[in-house]
Amino acid sequence: MGLSIKKEDTVVVLTGKGKGKKGRVIRTHPKDDTVLIEGVNMIKKHMKPNNQYKQGGIIEKESPIHVSKVMLVCSRCSKPTRIGNVALDSGKKVRVCKKCKEVMD
Repeated sequence: MGLSIKKEDTVVVLTGKGKGKKGRVIRTHPKDDTVLIEGVNMIKKHMKPNNQYKQGGIIEKESPIHVSKVMLVCSRCSKPTRIGNVALDSGKKVRVCKKCKEVMD
């Protein structure tokens, strides 16, 4: 089916400990229906020293969150909105804001 949220979109978290937080989507995982959002759902991970982390120790990083728990924020009206799909005259399918009918792509 695919995800309606893409990389670099701005989303707002609807449920959980990060409820109400806005963030930019860093990565999507379509097989798992999850997204990685900048600064949301932070976890602490114990890391051994390696090439990337010379010191090792406890690091904080983002953890994926299910796509059903986030909602896309429209760039024009700046409100969380549902997404519709519309075919343009050229035959290309684009995402559309349900509130202001603005093309998202």
